[in-house]
Amino acid sequence: MVRIRPSCRLLESARVFFDILGEIVAIETFATGTSIRELPRLRKLYGKGRWRKRKGSADVRLPNGRIRRAEIHWYEASGIGKRELKIKRFGD
Repeated sequence: MVRIRPSCRLLESARVFFDILGEIVAIETFATGTSIRELPRLRKLYGKGRWRKRKGSADVRLPNGRIRRAEIHWYEASGIGKRELKIKRFGD
């Protein structure tokens, strides 16, 4: 029997189910530092850093093979990189 720690289970549920094709454009930061509600969780999982919540647009390939333009949100910190990418809405 394999036991999964709670933090691993959290990472498993946050799997990205799409591929980003090309570059993410129109990137904008809309929350920094303590204005990010998830800051304690991010620091616990990925480490201390200057965390920012960002958004941008990109073409994505969905699991069914369809390609669509989407608005993508993610958390990012210097030295840690992009984490927890998710599609918020489709633009086409």
